[in-house]
Amino acid sequence: MFTKRLEELSEVIKKCIYSSTEREVTQNQALQIFHSFLLQTKKNDGTVFVVGNGGSAGIASHFSIDLLNRLKISSQTLYDSNVMTCISNDYGYDQVFSRPLNLLLKRNDLLVCVSSSGNSQNILHAGAIAKSKKIPMITLSGFKPHNPLRSLGDLNLYFPIIDYGLVEMGHFFLLHTIIDSWNFNRLINKPAGSLRHAE
Repeated sequence: MFTKRLEELSEVIKKCIYSSTEREVTQNQALQIFHSFLLQTKKNDGTVFVVGNGGSAGIASHFSIDLLNRLKISSQTLYDSNVMTCISNDYGYDQVFSRPLNLLLKRNDLLVCVSSSGNSQNILHAGAIAKSKKIPMITLSGFKPHNPLRSLGDLNLYFPIIDYGLVEMGHFFLLHTIIDSWNFNRLINKPAGSLRHAE
């Protein structure tokens, strides 16, 4: 069973679809774009905000810790229990990320949204805030091809399969690979090119 599941995960990874500003990009291009956004945020003293629900919250938290610990990039997840319960109690759970982000997001920041279905309203509202502030955004989603989160990001990583376990493991694998493949010396002089960031 374990070996079979590992083989299934491998197939899911191979089928990942990467897109940037409404066009598909290759795996290597997606990796470069992701690294460029992180480097841009680091060089400009910005913060990477990472959000998700449930299992995706765990993945988001792990990625945020790796950004802080391994890449020395400022990062946070907004998962303080007092803040989350306050916002959700007063305004509804769909506002639990967007209300803090409306205050906290600054011009040099980056938002990373993780959602297996791509339909979580609180994640979509967070993305809308980033869009309104012209903050770049990276999304990771799965399930149906026309899920709304998939089209929101400047870079989108999407798994075309309806399986929570495989999608979550796939997202974790991709984000860990982003960390593990970081090469600061190779990227430090690489221009961001057409990558959008707030002016």
